Amino acid sequence: MFDLGVIATVFALAFVAELPDKSAVAGLVLGTRFPWPWVFSGIAAAFLTHVAIAVFAGQLLHLLPGRVLEALVAALFVLGAWLIWREGAHPEEVEAEGEAESADAVSGRFDGAGFFKVASLGYGVIFIAEWGDLTQILTANLAAKYHDPLSVGIGATLGLWAVALLAILGGRTLLRVLPMAWITRVAAAVMVVLGVLSAVSAIRG
Repeated sequence: MFDLGVIATVFALAFVAELPDKSAVAGLVLGTRFPWPWVFSGIAAAFLTHVAIAVFAGQLLHLLPGRVLEALVAALFVLGAWLIWREGAHPEEVEAEGEAESADAVSGRFDGAGFFKVASLGYGVIFIAEWGDLTQILTANLAAKYHDPLSVGIGATLGLWAVALLAILGGRTLLRVLPMAWITRVAAAVMVVLGVLSAVSAIRG
């Protein structure tokens, strides 16, 4: 069975962590070049792959002794807070990087391409961009914390897919309504709180 509370928590954290990421910008750029269902199919498959890897890594972390695990989880939450704050502080750099990666990947070779080529492009861009990314670290951390791989996997996947859809269908409009600085500050604060709670658990044993 899965836990709706865990799914909702992981969804929210994955969603706000992915918004300022260059992968979201890449989805936006690709969505302007090709049919959005084709682009989303590839991006969704890439995110699903990364979530599966991250959840598996989180389960390995859970084999550590209780105190060590809680201390590691606390440290990773604090690291995640710093990373998301840093990315949100310079949204123009993230956007430029994401657009450059997407342009390099397309480079004129996919004009008039069919579904398979476009989906493969979307998969490749996201698969490469997400290695060692904040959301991958966060997902592994949450899988270790909750020891509920199914719920964490569902929440993280849905959160990442939601960001991808928003980016592809109209990411620039969303950012005019929700300033990135506000989103990242709230997300960073939540991660710090989770880190403190994990640290307290580690100290108490």
